[in-house]
Amino acid sequence: MKIRSILIGLFAGLLFGVATPLSKIILSQLNSFHLAGLLYLGAALAFLPYIIKNRKAEIKALRQTSKKRYLGGVILFGGILGPLFLMIGLKTANAMSVSIWLNMELVATAIFGVLLFKDHLDRYAIVGILLTLCAGVIISSQETSSGIISAIFILLACISWGFDNHFSAIIDGVSPQTITFVKGVFGGITNLTIGMFLSNWQIQLNYIPAALLIGVFSYGISIVLYVTSAQNLGATRGQILFSTAPFWGIFAAWIFLGEPLTLIVMISFSILVLGIVFTNIASHGHTHYHKGMVHIHLHSHDDDHHDHIHEGDEDKTLKHSHLHEHKEIEHIHKHYPDLHHRHEH
Repeated sequence: MKIRSILIGLFAGLLFGVATPLSKIILSQLNSFHLAGLLYLGAALAFLPYIIKNRKAEIKALRQTSKKRYLGGVILFGGILGPLFLMIGLKTANAMSVSIWLNMELVATAIFGVLLFKDHLDRYAIVGILLTLCAGVIISSQETSSGIISAIFILLACISWGFDNHFSAIIDGVSPQTITFVKGVFGGITNLTIGMFLSNWQIQLNYIPAALLIGVFSYGISIVLYVTSAQNLGATRGQILFSTAPFWGIFAAWIFLGEPLTLIVMISFSILVLGIVFTNIASHGHTHYHKGMVHIHLHSHDDDHHDHIHEGDEDKTLKHSHLHEHKEIEHIHKHYPDLHHRHEH
């Protein structure tokens, strides 16, 4: 298992999960467009220092990437539509129900992965997905319907983020920090402007700092951690880890909103843990060919894929990120559908 990437994915889910009940509190004072915009502006704010420091290299990477259409999809689906649909659904439903429905993001990501994005799933991954869905079904059994309209909007948010997850995972010429910053700026400004227009240019100023702070951690740092995990494990496996977010959201709703925490919740969480373990057992291996390429992502030099040279002595297990070149190669080993293994089967 790629333990580091797994832990990163879990922490990303935790940061995103706690945003649901906290956002529910703020939605009593802001409209859905306001909050969606502020959350993603907060995400952009989280990486503003990084962008300022590395602006020349990052601007060059944005201009040179061959996957601009995917970046446009990240902005549209991940930065504008996804958060907006979530806030609309959250407005008329309780936080625990929304946290449960968010498990549909896993379903959307898995379906899109198999049908559209060469995200191969072996037998363990399929078992892991089924266990994760089982956990969601079990925990849903204790809930009454909070309205078909809310459920539809949450489903639309999950579909939007399903596309966003795959687009983010395959944009390898641009750093995750820059992807998040661009998504946050465009998505945040778009939704906030619409929200201001609908509210006759009025907004509760004292709630802006709280919304931005949630955005920094739950939509900024969390997204970059997810992208880092997805690039190393594949979007579907990364999403399995990120799908712990609804359970963290349930615990946060219990703490902050006083919503009940039951035995069913604990049973579901245990099943989800099993799903995570099964999904991240690498059993898929065969002879495969890699084309030569140049890209940027988090990597180490102990995986038979990154043999480029750095000046000075180097610990091969040290994780780092920079633009690097790969020579064409054909070999066999067990692998995940990460940036280097999105091939046909």
